[in-house]
Amino acid sequence: MSTSPVPVIYGGDDFNSDTCGSMPSKADSLQPSQSSEDTVVLKKKVNLLRGISIIIGTIIGAGIFISPKGILQHTGTVPMALAMWAACGILSLFGALSYAELGTSIPKSGAHYTYILEAFGPLSAFVRVWVELIIIRPASTAVISLAFGQYVMQPLFMPCGVPEIAVKITTTIGITAIMYINSMSVSWSARLQICLTFFKLGAILIIIIPGMVLLFKGETHNFHQPSHQKEVSLSGLPLAFYSGMYAYAGWFYMNFVTEEVENPEKNIPRAICISMVVVTVCYILTNVAYFAAMSPEEILASDAVAVTFAERLMGKFSVAVPIFVALSCFGSMNGGIFSVARMFFVASREGHLPEILSMIHVRKHTPLPAVIVLYPLTVLMLFVSDLYSLLNFLSFARWLFIGLAVTGLIYLRHKRPDMHRPFKVPLFIPVFFALTCFFIVALSLYSDPINTGIGCAITLTGIPAYYLFVVWDNKPKWFRRLMGSMTRTLQIILEVVPSEQHKD
Repeated sequence: MSTSPVPVIYGGDDFNSDTCGSMPSKADSLQPSQSSEDTVVLKKKVNLLRGISIIIGTIIGAGIFISPKGILQHTGTVPMALAMWAACGILSLFGALSYAELGTSIPKSGAHYTYILEAFGPLSAFVRVWVELIIIRPASTAVISLAFGQYVMQPLFMPCGVPEIAVKITTTIGITAIMYINSMSVSWSARLQICLTFFKLGAILIIIIPGMVLLFKGETHNFHQPSHQKEVSLSGLPLAFYSGMYAYAGWFYMNFVTEEVENPEKNIPRAICISMVVVTVCYILTNVAYFAAMSPEEILASDAVAVTFAERLMGKFSVAVPIFVALSCFGSMNGGIFSVARMFFVASREGHLPEILSMIHVRKHTPLPAVIVLYPLTVLMLFVSDLYSLLNFLSFARWLFIGLAVTGLIYLRHKRPDMHRPFKVPLFIPVFFALTCFFIVALSLYSDPINTGIGCAITLTGIPAYYLFVVWDNKPKWFRRLMGSMTRTLQIILEVVPSEQHKD
């Protein structure tokens, strides 16, 4: 990186202080031998198929099965809704292509964080990872996990509702299983992701095929019915955009694991392009199938569109739909944890998060601390009553920083024209994508000022946090010794050490 390294929050030289001089002998056994052939690094185990499964398996979550009605609510007609689905798919492809260039020209894991750090420096990058760690990732993981708990238990309680305590217990078990798998083996989590991705695509085909049969039989009257009498307004477009882009969110997940990708210069662009084409086609055809079988009013009234669709067309087989939805949620949970943990790993390596998060298990070669740091935060989020509003607060923050990262691509084209760029997109693609993100974010201040303002305030807490934890280097000696001792103790308990590849 071109900038000088920022100070580590705690740890570092404090390991050698007199308070930490006499550590248990087990700590010494955790230090890998420099001559060892099996060095402690994150291995390159993400090939093209695994990369595609990470992207598709994370993008396709519960939304397309449960409530694909956000766009319909804010566009007013079926043709406009389908056009918005297609537009969001194309716009997401533009963003994904921009990230393909960033991922191949800046061959580091961490996605948004890394690209903002490279282009605009540590403050903006820290604010991005701060918001991701304290709110966005725990809340979004909790939301998809609650959907998993709801739908995995639904067949056991049908036709009655599932008790809330049963949902939360099942959800906690699911989160625990995902954390364990990602902590123990990169190969396990990658193979699980491939398997669940095929399940998701199979579930979507089960919806698309009967819908296409109806369409070929001439069932097209629902396509001409408005969902309500409200005219399309400019203020509703940001909300329709957020619904669509949230459904497509995940095209950037392979960029979180760039350092673990085999032949990234070829596999990152290939995986991104293949995945986005598959997802966009699946989303549009799935919505067409829904509209072929159900009126706009029925879709808006349904709490689980895929279940209602299956009950109408599949009879008793509809009982299997909740299981497919649960498996889809499980795949999104797995892909999200697998990928985003690498952002925390890289941010810790840069000195923006506690040093323990940049360490790797000595035998499993997984970033175990960066994975499990999300566990208590995510379980805590399960008990937040207004979790969905919390995500609405921060929808603008996600797209603000993604737009900023793509702006970084444009800036680096000017600042560093000689940078090695194995994959290069036409300049109008990142310009159009970044301007669209900033326009919609700005428009959301007009259409939903309260939620956007709250999200902005939460995001801005990262600025004082940066100066407190990163810039302020003269922390009390007792605090630095305590943090160093805690880091060393966690190393012993978790059996983790710094990566050999990035040691000074």
